[in-house]
Amino acid sequence: MQEKTKSYGSTDSLSRNVVVVKPFDYSYDEDSVFSILSWNVEHFIDNHDDPYIDNEREDNPPENMDLRLNLLIKSLKMADADIVVFQEFESAKFLKQLANDSLPQMGYLYFADVPSHNWYMNVVVMSRFPMGVIRGYGSATTPLVDYKGGNGLEETQNQINTRMWSIDVFPKEDYTFLLTGVHLKAGRSERDEAMRKGQLNLLVSNFNETLNIFPSKNMIVTGDLNAYPSSDELAILKNNNLLKNQFIDPVDSLLYSHPADKPSRRLDYMLVNQNMATEMIAGRIKVENFFGPDTMRIISDHLPVMGNFISKDK
Repeated sequence: MQEKTKSYGSTDSLSRNVVVVKPFDYSYDEDSVFSILSWNVEHFIDNHDDPYIDNEREDNPPENMDLRLNLLIKSLKMADADIVVFQEFESAKFLKQLANDSLPQMGYLYFADVPSHNWYMNVVVMSRFPMGVIRGYGSATTPLVDYKGGNGLEETQNQINTRMWSIDVFPKEDYTFLLTGVHLKAGRSERDEAMRKGQLNLLVSNFNETLNIFPSKNMIVTGDLNAYPSSDELAILKNNNLLKNQFIDPVDSLLYSHPADKPSRRLDYMLVNQNMATEMIAGRIKVENFFGPDTMRIISDHLPVMGNFISKDK
């Protein structure tokens, strides 16, 4: 379901969706179908040392980065996705340069991220469609839910929330959705799970704020959630009565995304809220392979998730 966005530039509403103006020379395509690719591309870095990041891998890129880059470019051409969300990618600056140099005919015009100040693996997005305001969560502190450390004290963290953001995307003049890119805390320990729960609760709170204003808001959460489909963490988005519009996982729980060459578990998702359920194209949100297992493993330890949707003016 969808709120209207036709009255760009009007002053009769304070809605962020009516004050966002598309570029004057941008023309929307008549095709109502659009696609999203989400992929944890495993420490994907450029050849330049960021002097503000002290990390051996970022300071000295692995020798196979050129090969990985070439394979990633081939994958992007094969996917031909309208929107691409990468996790563990160095920066939107790097992605924009990659697109300009190697994908100039693919129409990627818009790029965004909310990078960490002290880490080199970020969540970034590029899009053929105009985008609106990006909301980063990195400044927020979140609790470790139902967890106490060895000293019996409760804990909080604000180190990894930079790996989450939400942004409005405008595939059509009168159609928009809120895209949230995530890379949640890795690890299987009780503490790791508690950190992920805190991160997801932060998202739920912000989603509810948006839904209070736009009850029919379309939303997608995509990325590496580092949790299994049946986990308590995923339940915060899928089975949470405190969330005003819950999310659906359209991918079969027996389809795996990690590791790329011998998948045995799923950590990667494209979750769609109930408002947007009718815009999913049946069977078109899935774990993807562009090459054979060995080649996919060269690119990353994760397989990508790709989805196709149809914009509906309701």
